[in-house]
This record gives sequence, structure tokens and C-alpha cells, in this order.
Amino acid sequence: MNERIRELAEQATKHYPATASSGEFWAFDKEKFAELIVRECAKIADDGYGADHFGNGIAGYQLLNHFGVKR
Repeated sequence: MNERIRELAEQATKHYPATASSGEFWAFDKEKFAELIVRECAKIADDGYGADHFGNGIAGYQLLNHFGVKR
């Protein structure tokens, strides 16, 4: 697996320390992981295809819009 994907997976994983009533655990947020991947792809698309005269990347905007990720 790509190292960047591993990093994004770590960012989408939250650690919960042990408490008096439960043990320590980690929770993987699938939606956060998907959002991070879409944002990464949008950034790469913008870097590769440039931006409009307002500085907005057109390809990246379309990717974010398609997946419903807020800019």
C-alpha cells in the first residue's frame, strides 16, 4: 500500500484512552478517510490542471463537488 494512504488512514483513526468503565480502543472513521482521499485527489488534479482566474482549481472543484466534500 502507498505510504500516503497509510498516513491518511492514520489521520482517520481516533484513539480513545482507557477509562474506568472501558478499555482503550481505536475507531476508524470511514467517512473521514474517504474525505481525505477525495481532498488529496482534488489537490493533485488542481496542481496538474491549473486554476481559473479566481485561483480555483476546476478539476479539483469538480471532484469535491461530485463527492459532496465542502471546499
